Amino acid sequence: MSNGFNKAILIGNLGNDPELRYTQAGRALLKLRLATNESWRDADGNEQGRTDWHDLVVWGRRAEALHKFLSKGRRVGVEGRIRTHRYEDKDGKTRTKVDIEVVELVLLDRARDGAPARAPVEEPPYGPEPGAAAGDDIPF
Repeated sequence: MSNGFNKAILIGNLGNDPELRYTQAGRALLKLRLATNESWRDADGNEQGRTDWHDLVVWGRRAEALHKFLSKGRRVGVEGRIRTHRYEDKDGKTRTKVDIEVVELVLLDRARDGAPARAPVEEPPYGPEPGAAAGDDIPF
């Protein structure tokens, strides 16, 4: 049995067109920005709201397939793992970045061109791709 639980479930709209890149080893990486919104009424009855932005990453063949279906503004549901990365910026300062590594993504609207709401991707749940080198990540 596992010693922990790491799951994020989000529903929101893509804030930009997806960015498909490849590592030096040729592994596909799709980067997305997801906006989630919440609203509430304050004590005076005024409506308040907040938008949070989430960085999403998708690896491998799934990244290449989803790149064809996703675009800015699309409404999606995402299930994934929270990943924290530490890196040094150009000034030598240690920075921390939090991403959601996508395990499942469901399109919740129809594309303007009538594309299906569910992207046809056949790939096992995420984890490292078989044969991927340990240092194959792109620094964040």
